[in-house]
Amino acid sequence: MSTTVSTRKPESTSSAAGRAGDSVFSGLSLAAGILIFVVLAAVALFLFLQALPTFTADPAKITGGEGFLAYIWPLIVGTLIASVIALVIATPVGILVALYISHYAPARVSRPVGYVIDLLAAIPSVIFGAWGATVLAPALVPLYTWLSEHLGFIPFFGGPASQTGKTMLTAGVVLAIMILPIITSMSREIFTQTPKLHEEAALALGATRWEMIRMSVLPFARPGIISSVMLALGRALGETMAVALVLSSGPMIPSLIKSGNQTIAAEIALNFPEAYQLRLSELIAAGLVLFLITLVVNMIARAIIARYKEFSGAN
Repeated sequence: MSTTVSTRKPESTSSAAGRAGDSVFSGLSLAAGILIFVVLAAVALFLFLQALPTFTADPAKITGGEGFLAYIWPLIVGTLIASVIALVIATPVGILVALYISHYAPARVSRPVGYVIDLLAAIPSVIFGAWGATVLAPALVPLYTWLSEHLGFIPFFGGPASQTGKTMLTAGVVLAIMILPIITSMSREIFTQTPKLHEEAALALGATRWEMIRMSVLPFARPGIISSVMLALGRALGETMAVALVLSSGPMIPSLIKSGNQTIAAEIALNFPEAYQLRLSELIAAGLVLFLITLVVNMIARAIIARYKEFSGAN
């Protein structure tokens, strides 16, 4: 009579090993999360301490001689205007390109287009800035002249147009090209994750391809689209070299086709190497303001995503 020897490990040993692995992974995840908060708090504390002399200094000693608020306000306005222009241009284009790649283009076309989009994201920002300053800006001068002559009654297009093309609108176009890969790539990945059963059910009920996308794909991808737009906005808010090369520094102006204004990031990049003492504190204070703006934007984005998550087509 033969005997069979069981080589299977006891279930208790396997369960104990699994629980130990879960505990280790949970601890590592918790440590990573705490580390992010510690780094964020350290950055915020550093910026605040270094910027404190600016807040306590005599307003007459601040650049411009009218206090920190008068100095930083045009930079905030310029940062927001350039970022909004970039989002207005890049968001619809990016979403449409992503839809074309994911639902319309054949594989032999969608793959190369996807590679080009990914390659566009890898180009350094200084290249975009140099191209914008030397090629795009002069090419837009005739358009700015036309806008000034025919739509000058609108404040955004009022006044004599810039003859160099280095305007806030040019900076916004360059930023739009820079953030386009972010919106396109993230939206494309979200669109391809739409449950096929939802798409097939819509088509089986007689919906056209566009109706299927409107009823199935877009509701499912809405939180992801918002996330991609907010991530692109963060990139636009913090961009330095491209904006610094494209914009001509000057006073805050309401027109988008006149030279002037600047962004916070570009102001820091252009002046930080030569700054010292109070001027250095001013630039760090400007960085603190940009840090707070980015933080608020991300908090708003998370609130929007959490609000619409329940109505996603994935539920």
